[in-house]
Amino acid sequence: MAQSAEDVARESIESYNAGDFDGLRSLLADDFYEEELATQRRLEGADARVEAAQHWKQAFPDEHGTITGAYTSGNTVAIELTWEGTQSGPLATPNGQELPPSNRREALKAVMVIEIEDGKIKALRHYFDLMTMLQQIGAMDRAVTAVASRLHSAARDG
Repeated sequence: MAQSAEDVARESIESYNAGDFDGLRSLLADDFYEEELATQRRLEGADARVEAAQHWKQAFPDEHGTITGAYTSGNTVAIELTWEGTQSGPLATPNGQELPPSNRREALKAVMVIEIEDGKIKALRHYFDLMTMLQQIGAMDRAVTAVASRLHSAARDG
């Protein structure tokens, strides 16, 4: 029996939670794309999605998504979920830099809008609050400290 669109969407979250990237890859269409709106990044292709998921899992090894709601219309599923985990690894940024491990926890609400075509995930739009995540892991504190230090140095040397 073929899986429903919602089943496929839920399985993608379960695969990520388990660190089963082969399982995640098997759910994605070859011409898959993702819009990760918080980071303004667009991922083209299933392999790019798997690589991004591996980077998130490297930064938050214990991260898991808890689905709190699922709403289906035709072949489109909206999943409400909460991402929770500890940033115990470096967090890769879209521009290629890294935020060092903070060992702080995140608990972040998100929505994924997932389009299914022929039993595979064709498109994903992931909405989450990047600023809240950065605050929770202490990255905003580090950024403010760095800016304040530069301003202090400029005023002293200026």
